[in-house]
Amino acid sequence: MREVRRGALPDGLYGAELERRIAETAAAVGERLTTVPQVSNPAVAFVLGSGLGGVIDLLDPEPRLHVAYGEIPNVPGSEVAGHAGEIVAGVAAGRPMLLLSGRAHPYEGWSHRQATLLLRACLTLGVGTVVLTNAAGGVNPEFEPGDVMLISDTINLSGENPLLGPNLDALGPRFLPMADAFDAGLRAAAREAADRAGAALREGIYLMLSGPAYETRAELRMLRTLGADAVGMSTVHELLVARHQGARVLGFSLITNKATPEMEGEVTHEEVLQMGPIGAARLVTILRELLPGLA
Repeated sequence: MREVRRGALPDGLYGAELERRIAETAAAVGERLTTVPQVSNPAVAFVLGSGLGGVIDLLDPEPRLHVAYGEIPNVPGSEVAGHAGEIVAGVAAGRPMLLLSGRAHPYEGWSHRQATLLLRACLTLGVGTVVLTNAAGGVNPEFEPGDVMLISDTINLSGENPLLGPNLDALGPRFLPMADAFDAGLRAAAREAADRAGAALREGIYLMLSGPAYETRAELRMLRTLGADAVGMSTVHELLVARHQGARVLGFSLITNKATPEMEGEVTHEEVLQMGPIGAARLVTILRELLPGLA
């Protein structure tokens, strides 16, 4: 049995090894991007949550480059329905952008460091603005399925943090300030874009749990007491690594279901996927207005 040193992280992916894999992954992605010069220097990256593949329609029809996660070293794939598992590189509003269509979730067995490795690689390639999206349950009783929520802040109750372990000093600080993690200017621009598009935009706090089980009614009462407006199983670990590397971050939740103690019946993943296209269409309307000012 291999000896594990005191304080070692269980997945072995930290410190010099993590740094090596980020560099290897970035090199592989960068090499693929150079095959299409128009997208070789992306400034913006989107992380697309469940049912949000339609955001790809914001890209110009040509040029586009599709790279499956399975073709990129060190990148875990996702087995969850509604997640394509590929990078789509293209141009929108005259700017090269990367769309990470689907994510590997920690509840699938990946550590937060593994689950954010691809985003780390994209940031290393020069991405300076990250837009995070997710499907979430509406803890706020005023929220309805199909609403789009601009994320103003987060609460991490996932039980993990991707910055655990030796700090990667070349990428960011040991102690990361998070009081104003979502960029105020981008949030203001999102509100203005929603007004121009005539699209309703909620705003609130997103809380991350580990999943994969949906919440009990007692847990939902607790979440509302803590101040959460929406709950999900992703996003916060991505926010942490993006801010660690100095990127500006904007976040949106698609409210796919009621997550209040008074809700009727049980939540299902099929319900989440069914509501995705409705919220996605609203989000695309907002993003189309927002894109010119993103980078």
